[in-house]
Amino acid sequence: MGRVDNKVALISGGGSGLGKASAGMLAQEGAKVAIADINLEAAQQAAAEISSAGDEALALELDVRSEASWHACIEQVMARYGKLNILMNNAGVVAGGDVENSSLEEWHKIMSVNLDGVFLGTQCGIRAMRETGEPGSIINMSSIEGMVGHPMVAAYNASKGGVRTLTKSAALYCAQQRLPIRVNSIHPGGISTPLLEAGLAALPPGERETFVAEHPIGHLGEPDDVAYGVLYLASDESKFVLGAELVVDGGYLAK
Repeated sequence: MGRVDNKVALISGGGSGLGKASAGMLAQEGAKVAIADINLEAAQQAAAEISSAGDEALALELDVRSEASWHACIEQVMARYGKLNILMNNAGVVAGGDVENSSLEEWHKIMSVNLDGVFLGTQCGIRAMRETGEPGSIINMSSIEGMVGHPMVAAYNASKGGVRTLTKSAALYCAQQRLPIRVNSIHPGGISTPLLEAGLAALPPGERETFVAEHPIGHLGEPDDVAYGVLYLASDESKFVLGAELVVDGGYLAK
């Protein structure tokens, strides 16, 4: 038996990186997986890879900034599978900028995806899981940058810090309402995804090595390192875990 047999999962930003790895792992462990991404082609490719392995996957287009897009996505999942048990709010963007020189437009762009998108996803997820009536798990992707500051990513810091505390608020709300829905956050350090590698490639010579060295374990993580955490929080193994922060960072925050 798989660890998430008979569960239905929806993953935003599931077409690449951490979302894609998590979708594949959940599918391998028995879940039916809806992969939602603003890049529909990427979602379709990820779903095709899962289907080719004999598992169940659905590709959906989702703009996490849009309430209407979230509603349409959830409706399609419910129409196809009749329920929702797992929601991974994974879609996000990264951009640099210090607090003095960042524009309000840049601030809003980061917030609309990283924080507004998680708010809308959590809200829609709770409503769908309430309707489902089975134990549910919402997993919000934050970052080590949601727990410590960095002078050159002010908006990103704020957005991921917002995800961290929004998660706790939503977790307590569900508990207070006696809903069988757990809400937790994951805080990755440097994980070797296409998005991170592109950013590191643009740094001056030597800066990549400096970034890697900030992780005491001595190397960057792999997407599956985070996906294993997602699998744990999605499964019934974490049934007593609520409002928690799962740090997957190679020791970065232990310093």
